[in-house]
Amino acid sequence: MKDLSLHILDIVQNSITAGAKDIRITIEEDTKVNTYLIRVEDDGCGMSEEMREKVLDPYFTSRTTRKVGLGIPLFKQNAERTGGHLNLWSTPGKGTTIEAVFVHDNIDRPVLGDIAGVMGLLIGGNPEIRFRYAHHKDGKSYVADTREITEALDGMPVNDPEILRFIKEMIRENLAELHAN
Repeated sequence: MKDLSLHILDIVQNSITAGAKDIRITIEEDTKVNTYLIRVEDDGCGMSEEMREKVLDPYFTSRTTRKVGLGIPLFKQNAERTGGHLNLWSTPGKGTTIEAVFVHDNIDRPVLGDIAGVMGLLIGGNPEIRFRYAHHKDGKSYVADTREITEALDGMPVNDPEILRFIKEMIRENLAELHAN
């Protein structure tokens, strides 16, 4: 995949398929330690240890629409290409956490891409799911939480096109401020 936001979209789609109602997306950039961490946590159905091992195999998928499942293996490969790694924890009935760590300044680390657009797609298509997106960089933080946004909307639907435009712009502006310097 060309950028990290598309990896995030793929992983979150897995969470949605697993029945998650609460999905947390965290990006932690630490330029002093030289790490770029992406974590997706969900409260979906979780996986057995056997299934957890299988999802790391590009020739395995639980879907019936295609014969390969490249999302997680490609995410792992991209992290490892930079000298990083991928961890996957899952408990049946409780949820799954996937975490990829990249070397921040490695030339092979894909760019983040349009994370605001990805969050807009996820929120717009799944208004019943609570999404929490947190981005931390060198001690500064930005958090967008659909529960807080929904409460502030006072009855307006979070997937209204005008609201989604506002959310995407809010994320873009806050990330620009986070990366200013």
